[in-house]
Amino acid sequence: MTATPRRGTPAPAVRRRLQSAPAEKDRTDSKVRMAVTLEEAPWLGWILLKALMRFAFMVANNLVAIPSYICYVIILQPLRVLDSKRFWYIEGVMYKWLLGMVASWGWYAGYTVMEWGEDIKAISRDEAMMLVNHQATGDVCTLMMCLQDKGLVVAEMMWLMDHIFKYTNFGIVSLLHGDFFIRQGRSYRDQQLLLLKKHLENYYRSRGRKWIVLFPEGGFLRKRRETSQAFAKKNNLPFLTHVTLPRCGATKIILNTLVARQENGSPAGGDAKELGSKSKGLQWIIDTTIAYPKAEPIDIQTWILGYRKPTVTHVHYRIFPIKDVPLETDDLTNWLYQRFIEKEDLLSQYYETGAFPPSKGQKAAVSREMRLSNMWIFLIQSFAFLSGYMWYNIIQYFYHYLF
Repeated sequence: MTATPRRGTPAPAVRRRLQSAPAEKDRTDSKVRMAVTLEEAPWLGWILLKALMRFAFMVANNLVAIPSYICYVIILQPLRVLDSKRFWYIEGVMYKWLLGMVASWGWYAGYTVMEWGEDIKAISRDEAMMLVNHQATGDVCTLMMCLQDKGLVVAEMMWLMDHIFKYTNFGIVSLLHGDFFIRQGRSYRDQQLLLLKKHLENYYRSRGRKWIVLFPEGGFLRKRRETSQAFAKKNNLPFLTHVTLPRCGATKIILNTLVARQENGSPAGGDAKELGSKSKGLQWIIDTTIAYPKAEPIDIQTWILGYRKPTVTHVHYRIFPIKDVPLETDDLTNWLYQRFIEKEDLLSQYYETGAFPPSKGQKAAVSREMRLSNMWIFLIQSFAFLSGYMWYNIIQYFYHYLF
């Protein structure tokens, strides 16, 4: 007698097929994944080869450009004594070229910049401070790129950077140029602000600096967001996602040190409609907002190796005359908070629509594509390699002559 399976129970043959189905599906998926991987292998191999070639070029670029810059600075020291203004002008131009080389690494990887808001070229000859949101190490490279076509702004600029940058390949250049490396942390805060004030008094105007770049958030977004949101909740402040609440200490020191005062004690400064102003001291604050597609920032490793697909970074500018900026601590803190609340709104709209909102008085937002000159990049790179070759031969000659 043949046993009849109970209703609802699959027959043995059916059960065997059902049991083998997952295994067959896994084998099929595995074959599909393997096929996809094999198809992608040439592309991945090219990406790896390109990254290695880019890294090798970057190393060679640094080995010739940075020592050449140092040698030129050393050999020009007599000029520094005789004509300090001319010395720092020449040093600033070489500094601009070095930053241009860094910008070119991203440019040739397809990491370009689209600019929005007010045109900061109009105030490129005045003194200004840039307040920038901070998401990753690539923010600095992005600014190095988009400021290259703003005249001598880069040559006459001072950067405030985290002290860790002091130990990078570019650290020695920044030290000679006079940039300020700030150490983060509550235990260092008061001491660092005193050092910043002294640094500005000693180096800012004596070296012909006109622009200063500051990241008021005091760190990367991903590292500070949770702490900032907890602080906002505790103090009944807006809940921010795309930026963090800024720290005000460095901004206050910069304003108190660099803003020229009128006889009545109020700040002297420019007006957005009076660009011919001859006021001395810091005249403008440029509220700068950097936005990356899909909120995925570019880091310095990506900038160097170029393994990410071509990306357009969007940078928005808004200019404030210094006379409209409060200098008292509480008012300045509220003013800065308001700027970063506005940044939150700007970024929210950008992530939703892919564009920044129009500036005040405009019906539609207008963007400007920032471009680097390939011929200019070729010339400064050629100058760097020729200089490296020249200095190598000079040093080799003196070495053999002496020893």
